[in-house]
Amino acid sequence: MLRFSRAKTGAILLVTLIGLLLALPNLLSPDQRVALPSWLPHRAMTLGLDLRGGSYLLLQVDSQALRKERAESLREDVRRTLREKRIGYTALRATDQGVQVRLRDPADSDKAVQALYALSQPLGGTFIGNAGQRDVTVSADKAAGTVAVNLTDAGITQRVRSAVTQSIEIVRRRIDQLGTTEPTIEGEGSDRILVQVPGLQDPTRLKNLLGQTAKLTFRLVDVQNSVQAALQGHVPPEDELLYSNDKAHVPYLVERQVLVSGEDLTDAQPGFDQRTNEPIVSFRFNAKGAQRFGEVTQRNVGRPFAIVLDNQVISAPVIREPILGGSGQISGSFTVQQANDLAILLRAGALPAPLQIIEERTVGPGLGADLIRAGETSAYVGSALVAVFMFVTYGLFGVFAIIAVAINVALIFGILSALGATLTLPGIAGVVLTVGIAVDSNVLIYERIREEIRAGRGVIGALEAGFSHALATILDTNITTFIAAAVLFFIGTGSVKGFAVTLGVGILTTLFTAYTLTRLIVAAWVRWRRPRTIPI
Repeated sequence: MLRFSRAKTGAILLVTLIGLLLALPNLLSPDQRVALPSWLPHRAMTLGLDLRGGSYLLLQVDSQALRKERAESLREDVRRTLREKRIGYTALRATDQGVQVRLRDPADSDKAVQALYALSQPLGGTFIGNAGQRDVTVSADKAAGTVAVNLTDAGITQRVRSAVTQSIEIVRRRIDQLGTTEPTIEGEGSDRILVQVPGLQDPTRLKNLLGQTAKLTFRLVDVQNSVQAALQGHVPPEDELLYSNDKAHVPYLVERQVLVSGEDLTDAQPGFDQRTNEPIVSFRFNAKGAQRFGEVTQRNVGRPFAIVLDNQVISAPVIREPILGGSGQISGSFTVQQANDLAILLRAGALPAPLQIIEERTVGPGLGADLIRAGETSAYVGSALVAVFMFVTYGLFGVFAIIAVAINVALIFGILSALGATLTLPGIAGVVLTVGIAVDSNVLIYERIREEIRAGRGVIGALEAGFSHALATILDTNITTFIAAAVLFFIGTGSVKGFAVTLGVGILTTLFTAYTLTRLIVAAWVRWRRPRTIPI
């Protein structure tokens, strides 16, 4: 057990050296890290929100809004399908469950069901229990002459999961536009998104950016029907009553049909109107959107054209002439920041569903600095007490353990730096806990060596038996702790995950340092001093 070949010794020392080099940038300032040679690691650990200060938001996808939007989309699909199949109907409405349609001739029920069944899509087998299910069901009541196209719970669940995945990327693009560094954006559960932006002290602008769906549509204003009648509840089925987003809240009767959507935008930039010097947002369409925009404006010269953002009319200019260049501008009494934020929203893209803020926190840099000092103090005091205990109890072998534990901590920081992990206050607690676990492994080894000495074994025999017999206990202890860390990582959230990662990495490094590295140090001491007794 105490015999190490040159290759094995070299491998252990190489792993230790690499770990120390990976941890080195954490001891240097940013300027010193830049001055390091290119072959050395430059990445240091990122301080978490609780240490550096910043904004924390927990967002939730609005599943009810997603269901309503899907029902509205399904209603248009049902209308189009029935017209294509020449099936007459007298009423068509969207409900919380889906769409209901009343047929002119109840005898067309089977034909309608067969035609509308094509609107349902099979759910993928990614999620357990989805096999064979579809996103909508179609049923008919022949006696009443109605057909129901209802949304399934499995279909809505899959749409929510998909919306979370899409929203994470869009949220990331929006936050990147703010110029912040190292934000943390990740899914949490089935319908939530965790957003942490270190260094951002004012979350108001961040909430404004993330609280908007940013669905931009271009629709015609209905000039044939009366807005006053719509205000009294007589809204035509093909129209929608919307209001302007300014303080006046001017009502507009806007056609439901979307002529051009924000999905066809390729760029949006803030600027100023050359005539009025007011802040505006200039936009540009892709080839498909430019062609569609040109056709619509060419056919509707003289009609008001509503620019709608999240069901609010930004502006409704009259089309004076066809716009064939594929670009235009949005004006709406913006401030400079509002124009800039709107450009950010349009460039980043629209969220598939609204995001509700269910939790928010702001940590000031002063509090973060206090937490860092508290964490450092606890780590130093705890490590010092452990070192004193080991030295008093085990003498020289306690020094060997202290060296191994110090290298263990350095390896933890080196691995976390290489992984790009974020250090949080619970992470510091994980490091302190790892120090205790590492020392505990050395205590098991040393107590076993003491037992072998009492049994009358010699120096080499006692050392080899102590290391070999303590291995099983060390493995059992650390494996069970690692399983607990894994469970915390997969079911925990936020800082709990950070603690689990630090603890898990610490357990792996402990197995390396407490058994392998300590054994190498002891073997080197034995070859050097050739002791007749063990000072333990």
